[in-house]
Amino acid sequence: MRDPVIIIGAGMAAYSLAREFRKLDQATPLMLVAGGAAHAYAKPALSNALALGKEPHALVQAGPEQMADTLDMTVLANTWVTAIDHEAREIDTAQGRFTYSQLVLALGADPVRLPLAGDGAADVMSVNDLHDYTLLRERLAAAGAAARVAIIGAGLIGCEFADDLAGAGYRVTLVDPGSLPLSALAAPVLGEALVQAWSARPVTLRLGTTVDSVARDGDAYELTLADGTLVQADLVVSAVGLRPSVSLAMQAGLEVARGIRIDDFGKTSADDIYALGDCAEYSVGDGSAVMPFVAPMLVAARAIAATLAGTPTPIVLKQEAVIVKTPSCKLALLPPPRGVAGSWLAQAEGERIIARFHDKDGVLRGFGLTQHTPALRNQLLAELGRAA
Repeated sequence: MRDPVIIIGAGMAAYSLAREFRKLDQATPLMLVAGGAAHAYAKPALSNALALGKEPHALVQAGPEQMADTLDMTVLANTWVTAIDHEAREIDTAQGRFTYSQLVLALGADPVRLPLAGDGAADVMSVNDLHDYTLLRERLAAAGAAARVAIIGAGLIGCEFADDLAGAGYRVTLVDPGSLPLSALAAPVLGEALVQAWSARPVTLRLGTTVDSVARDGDAYELTLADGTLVQADLVVSAVGLRPSVSLAMQAGLEVARGIRIDDFGKTSADDIYALGDCAEYSVGDGSAVMPFVAPMLVAARAIAATLAGTPTPIVLKQEAVIVKTPSCKLALLPPPRGVAGSWLAQAEGERIIARFHDKDGVLRGFGLTQHTPALRNQLLAELGRAA
């Protein structure tokens, strides 16, 4: 019998790949190895579950046993992979050594941890998976209905959590070095629109500064900001970004830059080892990029599944707008490529704001809008690459 295709990871990328592979190949043994509980759930739902009225258990779509039965595969939950031997085509795990015919790394990303001072720094939470989210809900319940939550970072995830928590009645303080929320992704006018929407919600913004220390204050915390401001909170959440999980790949000698480098077919620098999702660094044009979003992951899952099943298929990525889950100010963003010089031009159409980013040659390279619709997003996507 052929050695199994082994997938390391149990997030959306891992299960999406398993589903796509089983559509094409029902005979090859398939194994999924995960360091966690291996529940199937949609990670993006973590940042708006309060607004949807969903408890953590309600986010679980299926347990590992059900996924194993549905996809006719072996699922090893709570099993850490400690090493990859790509010459022997074997992985070492807490449950023994396994041989693979092809291996897929769907390792996800790890939260960036800030070097904070203070005796409360170790209590700062990051919400990167269902276990983290369950702990967040437990701490919110313990703190009470009007708990004060300090969120470090006003990027995509920080803003989504701020909107969700404020909508549920929690008092939120959002701290970020930028001059506006979403400053690295959105036109200033869109960040201003979000600030305006939050004026009617219990959200306090501390912008243009950072957190120096987090000190315990009884059952609560006191944050000292770089500008000298003190912030009181019952709970502190860090949302300053994610870093692709690459340590296992590095130990195996795979080529790693910011993420695990893959070619147009999702293959790493080692034969029969592939990567996708938040851990991967995709080939994009003449360069490469980490793309921690659902749309490119799904495209990669379908392409890699076809390749594993015997039909080499390149990953053809299309530009897609990122839908920001902030119901108080509905936003869709397609940031311009990093390092591209240009300027934003915004226009208002009734209550809707449309911002376009043109490079120095007048070519549309990015956009953002409020009150978006699929038709309008597609229209703007069609305009990309055209001169104004």
